[in-house]
Amino acid sequence: MTDPTPLTIGTALPPLTVSLTRADLVRYAGASTDFNPIHWSDRMARRVGMPSVIAHGMLTMATALRVVTEWVGDPAKVRSYSCRFTSPVPVPDDEVGTELRISATVTGVTDETATVTISAVITGPDGEDVKVLGQAVAEVDRG
Repeated sequence: MTDPTPLTIGTALPPLTVSLTRADLVRYAGASTDFNPIHWSDRMARRVGMPSVIAHGMLTMATALRVVTEWVGDPAKVRSYSCRFTSPVPVPDDEVGTELRISATVTGVTDETATVTISAVITGPDGEDVKVLGQAVAEVDRG
């Protein structure tokens, strides 16, 4: 952890906002070899019931974990990470993309580890917050 203050349950990590664009989806598809058309074709995404092209789940998951890795200062300190998706992340065909707002709170502390619960939301079509991760938890080394 980069902050020298004592770590307690309820400690909020600095929030993070990340924009995901169609260009990000193309780069991720190339890196992951996940070329499923729901990540690049509006027509195919709508055919399977999506509102538009959606971000890859693993891209969303990895992006959300950045709130933790930036806090601990070393990605190798993450011992485990799991999440459950609750909503897809539609990505419009513009230069702005979708803003993913990520927050996290320490929910457990031992001498060796901290457990961090992560929340990620986007703005829905009616301006409401839409939760995209259900239970997202990371366990990190404290040392």
